[in-house]
Amino acid sequence: MAERRKLRADAQRNEDRLLVAAAEAFGRDGANASVKDIAKEAGVGVGTLYRRFPSKELLIEATYRNEVQRLCDAAPELAAQLPAVEALRTWMERFIDFMAAKDGMADVLRMVLTDEGERLETRAMLAQAIESLLTADMRPEAHAGDVLMALGGISLIAASEGRRDLAARLIDLLLHGVLV
Repeated sequence: MAERRKLRADAQRNEDRLLVAAAEAFGRDGANASVKDIAKEAGVGVGTLYRRFPSKELLIEATYRNEVQRLCDAAPELAAQLPAVEALRTWMERFIDFMAAKDGMADVLRMVLTDEGERLETRAMLAQAIESLLTADMRPEAHAGDVLMALGGISLIAASEGRRDLAARLIDLLLHGVLV
């Protein structure tokens, strides 16, 4: 993912709040989420949002990239704070939440993220995050890429059924398959 120019501290705080609010709004309301409501939830004016993200498509793209990065950054933090199985379970739950927000942005993301290399880079980043959570007390044949694909399937099934509780149960089954 491309490097950006560093923002002033206050501008970075505003952007961070906007991206968190946008992820919540897109996860809840899909691509129809109101930009005005996102700005309000972030505690900034709509002008601040449009200065940083001149179009809704750019906001969706930045939100997606930010959520991928947050998810990847969470893996080492969870590994340091929780027992191995709980760290992996917590990360998997966060992945399902990420996928729900991504699904809300899917139509626009298909138009904005057209680079196959970037899609593969994102997949590799997520697999690397999972790899960092797989420990010696888990099955050696449990490959991070396979776990990622299984999580993708879980998120699709749970979304199509409209049942977040189903995702939690399927994550438990996946975890049992990963554990020795």
